[in-house]
Amino acid sequence: MKIVVFGANGPTGRQLVRQATTEGHAVTAVTRRPEAFPPGGPLLRVVGADVHDPVAVKEAVAEQDAVVSVLGVPFGRKPVTVYSAGLTHITRAMAGHGVARLACVTSTSLSDEESPGEGLFFRKVLEPFIVRYVGRTVYEDMRRSEEIVRDSDCEWTIVRPAGLFDAPAVSAYRMAAGPRLPGRFTSRSDLADALLRQVVDGLDPRAVVEVRTVEGTPGFIDILRKEAMGGKDR
Repeated sequence: MKIVVFGANGPTGRQLVRQATTEGHAVTAVTRRPEAFPPGGPLLRVVGADVHDPVAVKEAVAEQDAVVSVLGVPFGRKPVTVYSAGLTHITRAMAGHGVARLACVTSTSLSDEESPGEGLFFRKVLEPFIVRYVGRTVYEDMRRSEEIVRDSDCEWTIVRPAGLFDAPAVSAYRMAAGPRLPGRFTSRSDLADALLRQVVDGLDPRAVVEVRTVEGTPGFIDILRKEAMGGKDR
């Protein structure tokens, strides 16, 4: 299968590229910094492009079987457009080239349903503080991107992880569309595998799915310090 990955140079993107090429898929890794991308063998093609450039995006999507977006930016006060602009250009390029399958990453924080099993402090104080203040500009643009994807003619799947952390290997994670899954964390290796399974195995078309890691998860304070207070690309 030929897969193009946007946001390939982030931690999840690198995991995804490595997993896909290991499975024998031909991968086009799209990044603004191609010189910084690690070598990956004959199945990897690295393309330098910015998702804000519709011409470059259209060229990257040409002749692909599926598209995965793992675009990500750290939290900050400046307005964010990378998700909405990126998915606008990606979905238009897919329509122009007749590429149907799309999987993209947003966040469980966009859900309108309460997370099961969480205490009052997390639900009413901590999570709203992160979503409405610390990461407001990021989450606002994620919401815009989800609307763009839903309105497209793609065979899309929106994948929502919880708090991201690094892990050495793919675990027996949970992935489901429908009611929210319990848990606060998703490893980047599990997220990468979930995205790959979506496009390769044709799972959950036109659905929003959540992914949760259920073993070897870190403490919440560690995640808050690394992700919310410092920010880290997906």
